[in-house]
Amino acid sequence: MASVTDSSEAAPAALRRSLGFRDLVVYGLLFIAPMAPVGVFGTLDATSHGAVALVYLAATVAMAFTAFSYAQMVRVAPQAGSVFTYAREGLGEGPGLIAGWMAMLDYLLIPAVAYLFSGIAMNALVPEVSRWVWTALAVAVTTLLNLWGVRAAARVGFAVLAMEIVVLLVFLAAAVAVLVQDGPRRGWLSPLTGDGSLGFSVAAVLGAVSVAVLSYLGFDAIASFAEEVTGGSARVARAVLFCLALTGVLFIAQTYLVALLSPFSSAELAADPAKQGPAFYDAVESSVGFWLHDLVAVGKAIGAAFAALAGQAAAGRLLFAMARERRLPRALARTSGGGTPRPALLAAATVTLVAAVWAARRDDGLDHLVSVVDVGALVAFTLLHASVVGWFVVKRMEGPPNWWKHLVAPALGAVVTVAVIVGASWTAQLVGAVWLAVGLVLLVAQRGRRDPEPDVHAGG
Repeated sequence: MASVTDSSEAAPAALRRSLGFRDLVVYGLLFIAPMAPVGVFGTLDATSHGAVALVYLAATVAMAFTAFSYAQMVRVAPQAGSVFTYAREGLGEGPGLIAGWMAMLDYLLIPAVAYLFSGIAMNALVPEVSRWVWTALAVAVTTLLNLWGVRAAARVGFAVLAMEIVVLLVFLAAAVAVLVQDGPRRGWLSPLTGDGSLGFSVAAVLGAVSVAVLSYLGFDAIASFAEEVTGGSARVARAVLFCLALTGVLFIAQTYLVALLSPFSSAELAADPAKQGPAFYDAVESSVGFWLHDLVAVGKAIGAAFAALAGQAAAGRLLFAMARERRLPRALARTSGGGTPRPALLAAATVTLVAAVWAARRDDGLDHLVSVVDVGALVAFTLLHASVVGWFVVKRMEGPPNWWKHLVAPALGAVVTVAVIVGASWTAQLVGAVWLAVGLVLLVAQRGRRDPEPDVHAGG
């Protein structure tokens, strides 16, 4: 049996520790995007009967269970593979492969959606250049930054995130000024209780929550940088929880204010789905002015590209970790440029580029991408929750379990993720099932073929 300390085996596994707490939060916030509700505000407002701020409050609580499970498992296995590694530790090799495989669908396609958003926004500002060209350019620029190194990308990402936060603060300040001067178009409590046009409904709010939780996808990418952070796994756990809490506050604040400014009732939005997409922009333009409309649009265009940068970086590290464990070609487990997993990053960028440009060249491309990106993450989240139970309750690897932290909380988190999967579109479920079937075939093909290796996990 070959020693894992041989230089030929150890070299590909080297990632350099250079990230601090702020860098982790930057990557998480970039991936999520501080103004993520802009595109789905109208849909959620119509679905929830006007209680859109309540929807995001409930969604934040729902996703807190997933964040808590990440915080538990990153201490167990502070490695680059994130949920792939956690499922291996808590459930075994097979579930680990499936968790990583399903997360891969999410990590490869969410950046494609973000790049396409950027291309669409830039094409609206400069229509002479096709949106697929803008999309490809965004992929090229952010890939070069990721190849430059995780620290350099984090610095540029911080500047972009600061810009996004400034745009959001300008919107919040302008909205408050308009509300103080002119008053709200809906009741002050309506974003929490419904606007009355359709009547309050718990079922309607819960239905909207199942969509709103998708706005948070990306905070989990923080865990994929566990091998590159200084200060230990506890810092990663804090960053995951902090990032979710901060985005929850930002989402609730902006949807509360824009709901008060909306020129349409939730009933009007429900009756005319064409109004739902631009509902956020319509509220801003009609109450504040066209200048803020353009500012928000530019912020979204740049922010989307750098959300994809964070997603591409996370995807590269997932591929790297799976290749290091011989679940993907070993060439993807090599590093260069001071510990940057360049082959894995280039592989992720290639898949993302093909998907994004294909979608950009089709009128229905965005719908196709958006319909399938979420199921992979939700299945991986479900296996994450099971991993917490497997490690702490079934295996009892750290002594008697804490029943709330290690059973009740992950069980509630799994209920949320399974409910969202059940409520997903038929197309998303079909693509997820096909992707899962391919993963199961890969698992069967690899059984008995991998050489037994000693445990090289870093431990807690």
